[in-house]
This record gives sequence, C-alpha cells and structure tokens, in this order.
Amino acid sequence: MFENETRVLIILPTELVDRARGLAARTTISMKLPVSLQIVIRALIEEGLRRPTHPDLLANVSRQAQTVRRIRTEARRRPMTSQRPDRVASRPRSRTGS
Repeated sequence: MFENETRVLIILPTELVDRARGLAARTTISMKLPVSLQIVIRALIEEGLRRPTHPDLLANVSRQAQTVRRIRTEARRRPMTSQRPDRVASRPRSRTGS
C-alpha cells in the first residue's frame, strides 16, 4: 500500500480501541466508504504528529510516560516467582510441522 512501511505492534486499552472503532463506524456512515480501525489509528497518529507542541498532546505523552514508569517500578519491587501463575507451561513446538 505504501512505498515505505514498517509494521508496529501496539498495545492499547480496550476503551481507546472501542472509541476508535466508533469513529471508524461514524466515518464509514458519513463518507459512505469503508473505514477500518487501522485507517483511523493511522490518521490519529499522523494528526497528532503534525502538532508536536500542542499542550494536550504533550500532557498525554507525559501522563503515559509516567504511568509506564510507575508500572515498571512496581514490577521491580515485586518478588520474582519461578513461574507466573497466569501462564500455562507448554511443550516447545517442533519446527518440522509434525
């Protein structure tokens, strides 16, 4: 689709994805063109980057950076366990396909 593209995995809160889906649906209805979640997220990122000094954008980036820092600090303070209880141990998969 694009001449130069990079694939990125992002983890977003469900509420944010739901709001973006709503925007995609409203845009699809108003434009009478299919608008995907990917298109909406790409447009939001692009618009945000056009205003790198906007106070709301900077406040949002700051809030998210502080939240990530807090989460990582709390994770370091917790004692490490040998295996996470929410993960199920599994056998390594064979690459031969059998």
